[in-house]
Amino acid sequence: MHRDSGFTLLELMVSLGLFALIAVAGLALVDGIIKVQDRTEDRFDRLADLQRAMFVMSSDLDQIAGGPVAGQGGSLSFRRAAPGVGGAAVPMRYTLTNGALVRTIGPAPQILLSGVAAARWRFWDGAWADSWPLDDKSRERWPRAVEIEMQVAGPGGTPGTLRRVVTLPVRSQEEAK
Repeated sequence: MHRDSGFTLLELMVSLGLFALIAVAGLALVDGIIKVQDRTEDRFDRLADLQRAMFVMSSDLDQIAGGPVAGQGGSLSFRRAAPGVGGAAVPMRYTLTNGALVRTIGPAPQILLSGVAAARWRFWDGAWADSWPLDDKSRERWPRAVEIEMQVAGPGGTPGTLRRVVTLPVRSQEEAK
């Protein structure tokens, strides 16, 4: 007797069903990996935004120049050295506007950091104070340090508190005049 070799229709259907299940499982795995990668990239982007904002604020305060410092609550203003503008000091202002920390140099505002729920500036001169100048005598001098504390949406949208303390340079007699 002669037997036909090959697969029966039932064997073929079972093997196609198994391959389909393996393909669906593989697709679900790849989709999960892509979603995790997207979330990770979003978190890295937010972290980079937070680091850049802290660097810019610290850099601005490190280059504070002649003139008074004024601040209360969510705003801070001072003058910053601007070597690229002939060495003249330019006015700087930080404010919280519509959920964003806005940095204004002269007349040009720029959004420094979005996703900021609250911002508070404090000033150190032997003790922390919520506003500067403390009185008429302190109007002509700078605080020794400035603190910014912000409530921000962190990486992944989770809320958090970001705090930075920057010590200010000692103000010379020429700058005070």
